[in-house]
Amino acid sequence: MLTRDHAAEIFDKLRKHSSADEVELLISSGNSALTRFANNTIHQNVSEENIQISVRVSFGGRTARATTNKSDDDSLHRVVQSAEALASVQQDDPDLLPMPSPEEAKSSVASPSRYFENTARLTPQDRAAAVAQMVDVATKNRLTTAGVYSSSEVAEGIFNSRGVAHWYEQTLAEVSVTMLADTSSGWQKANSPDARQVDHVQMAEVAAQKAIDSPDPAELLPGKYTVVLEPAAVLDAVGFMFWDFGGSALLEQRSFLNDRIGKPLFGENITVWDDVYHLLQTGAAFDGEGMQRQRVKLIEQGTVKAVTYARASAKRMAASDLASNVGPVTATGHGFALPNEIGEAPLNIVFSGPKPGEAQSVEQMIASTDHGILVTRLWYIREVDPYEKIITGMTRDGTFLIENGKVQRGIRNFRFNQSLIDMLQNVEAMGEPVRASGEESMDMVVPAMKVPDFNFTEVTKF
Repeated sequence: MLTRDHAAEIFDKLRKHSSADEVELLISSGNSALTRFANNTIHQNVSEENIQISVRVSFGGRTARATTNKSDDDSLHRVVQSAEALASVQQDDPDLLPMPSPEEAKSSVASPSRYFENTARLTPQDRAAAVAQMVDVATKNRLTTAGVYSSSEVAEGIFNSRGVAHWYEQTLAEVSVTMLADTSSGWQKANSPDARQVDHVQMAEVAAQKAIDSPDPAELLPGKYTVVLEPAAVLDAVGFMFWDFGGSALLEQRSFLNDRIGKPLFGENITVWDDVYHLLQTGAAFDGEGMQRQRVKLIEQGTVKAVTYARASAKRMAASDLASNVGPVTATGHGFALPNEIGEAPLNIVFSGPKPGEAQSVEQMIASTDHGILVTRLWYIREVDPYEKIITGMTRDGTFLIENGKVQRGIRNFRFNQSLIDMLQNVEAMGEPVRASGEESMDMVVPAMKVPDFNFTEVTKF
């Protein structure tokens, strides 16, 4: 894997090849591998080692980027030439700022340590042994299992000609497991920089129990039900909101937060941060321009307090008519690599959870529910109304009827149409926030939630 010193040498070579006013290098390298299994058998093992060298040049108000995966001198020369040729045909961008200096980027702040040797050294044999244990759970319960066990290590950095130099290394182990019976299924997914924190056997047992508990699922009529949403279901639903928590989205009138910042929007029990430094989060503590990421309280007791900014969107917002109504306006270190069409967004969402002593387990939420539905996860989610944040999608891999405080049986999956605003206005109970993984959104630190009047609109055939 690439070292910081080698990356710095590559940047020095790129600068010698360039005639631009400013040069920036985004560089990453890493090793990734996965073991895929289905029908209780490993059927694929792949690994990849790669490097990505992405060069941005600026000439006054014109900028462009070019990318290569080769680090020899000829390739570095060509990628610089390509970036400069692209920049030469761009129109001047009045919002383009000079690249940040180390003082502006706060380069002295270190990224969290998220590199674990035990994860980096996982072998195909290690992953195969873990898969064998998950298959054992399946065969013991007369089920069929499928899924993935992956492991990776990555190094990434950003360097610019004004002196910014950031570096970050991380490992990640991830398991996704589905257990299948004739008419039912169960699922679990988790990841961590430390492979020892991913309990694949427990995950397999939980997924197996869900499949065992839901044979021949019953059909319920569509309607509004109290739901107990496990963390993965919460994550994949609310993830659709947070792309709107950016200054560019507000300025371009494409955010559901337009005219709503500073007003009560969710329940008082909803407080959300963007916090890359949280112990359960992952990722580098710098953004696509090298700016240090800041902790930002996005929602406080149901009221949206702030959004995230890149450098350019902070400057535009400060000069706009919206500035007095959108909370603090300053670059928060959430910009994507330039040039881009999105601007910025929070990527390290952390829900604060309930007040001390008020957290409930999923079992406690079920016990307090007279008539409702337990949802393991959601999938195939799409946005219906971007301003009211109405989403549609389906339940999957473990949907259960709750009656008189107990899970009674599995039920057929539902399609839903649900406003996230309404959902987060009416959360009756929450668990302790945990690191959760899904299929539709970025990983977050979220709690399980109990929500009344969740709108199921149609029954599926499975």
